Amino acid sequence: MRKTYQYKLKPTAVQRQEIERWLDMLRCQYNYLLADRFNWWKYNRCNLTIPQGEYCLRWCEIGSQQLRNNPDWHSQSASLPMLKKERPWYRDVYSQVLQDCVKRVKLAFDRFISGDSQGSRSGRPRFKNKSRYRTFTFPKVSRENLIGNTIKLPKLGVLEFVKSRDIEPGFKLKTASITRKADGYYINFSVEDKSVPELELDTVPTESNTVGIDLGLEKLYVDSNNNRALPQKHLRKSESKLAKLQRKLSDKTRSKKAKRLVRRAISRLHQKIARQRKDWHYSEAHKLVKSCNVLAIEDLKIRNMKRRNKPKRSPLPPFSRGVPKAGGYVPNGQASSSGLNKSWSDNAVANFVQILSQVAQKYGTRIIKVNPRGTSQHCSRCLNRVSKTLSDRWHDCNSCNLSCDRDYNSALLVKRLAVGSSQDKKLPSLLDLR
Repeated sequence: MRKTYQYKLKPTAVQRQEIERWLDMLRCQYNYLLADRFNWWKYNRCNLTIPQGEYCLRWCEIGSQQLRNNPDWHSQSASLPMLKKERPWYRDVYSQVLQDCVKRVKLAFDRFISGDSQGSRSGRPRFKNKSRYRTFTFPKVSRENLIGNTIKLPKLGVLEFVKSRDIEPGFKLKTASITRKADGYYINFSVEDKSVPELELDTVPTESNTVGIDLGLEKLYVDSNNNRALPQKHLRKSESKLAKLQRKLSDKTRSKKAKRLVRRAISRLHQKIARQRKDWHYSEAHKLVKSCNVLAIEDLKIRNMKRRNKPKRSPLPPFSRGVPKAGGYVPNGQASSSGLNKSWSDNAVANFVQILSQVAQKYGTRIIKVNPRGTSQHCSRCLNRVSKTLSDRWHDCNSCNLSCDRDYNSALLVKRLAVGSSQDKKLPSLLDLR
């Protein structure tokens, strides 16, 4: 079992200066290695399979550069000794920290080319500026270096931290990462205990041990026991403060030092909002997980719900004034959905589901994800279709006379899907209808 403990560091002035120096050097090396991979990808790549003895008909201009092998983790790690000879100040950085920087470049580029373990690809990796490169990792740290509220790290010395909680006995210290945040520096300890296996829970869902929840924006969730969590709207409540700070930042008469202080205040306010939301999510997740042995949730695609609308072009010719030209862009409804996307981000439903899975693993609660298709358009009692729009917040079924909140009806239906979908032959066929 793998866990992470985070503590706030209390570095001295010399250690703080050295940490910032390491981050700056690692950032430059990260950008250099990433540019090296992009350079090979542009001038040396060829996706065509050429039979032996034939020539490639596809040509491109390679300029003055010579063809070379694809830079990978081994070749870029082998260039580190030469880096230390050409730039002696890189000798101050611990060697394993430099190797971890090469690993970060490899992971970022692999996600861009071939995707992660689930097959989802990320966008083109960006070069890091000073505000985006904030973490470096020691891949191997001995548990003997952790004494009380101090940790001894190579070339940084003994660092003191605020020990807010104890590390559980039996865990082996694997890695240590130092991160710069808006309010200071933090250290993350990644620990592992092989005696605690990663178990796949196979609890059989029943009517008594299962709770279904419906996720949304008007309420964070509504469960099948009619318990609900109203959104706290931490970002909406702090919008006036953020707007005031942003106006100060856009004031051109302010000095660079004053603007730096305003940026720091904005970062701390965003950090406070994120921490409030995270604390709220954890408290609600503990309430849900403690109340059941099996938790049924909808398998929502939040990214698709927040996806930007496709641009629309006008098919009309420019007959009169005010009509867009043929081929020009017309309103596509993106402006009306901007507030909805902000509410999705403020409620952070996807983060809540992730936290819910972590807490469920701790308590041994099984989570079942069901297909959300049709869960808001069918009755949970008779399974008849009751069409509703987004503005209809009440469920009224004429067949069985069930009248309740639409989110509560969806939670009951999600529970029924998890408990009896394999036994109820009528349920899947009705939910497949539109």
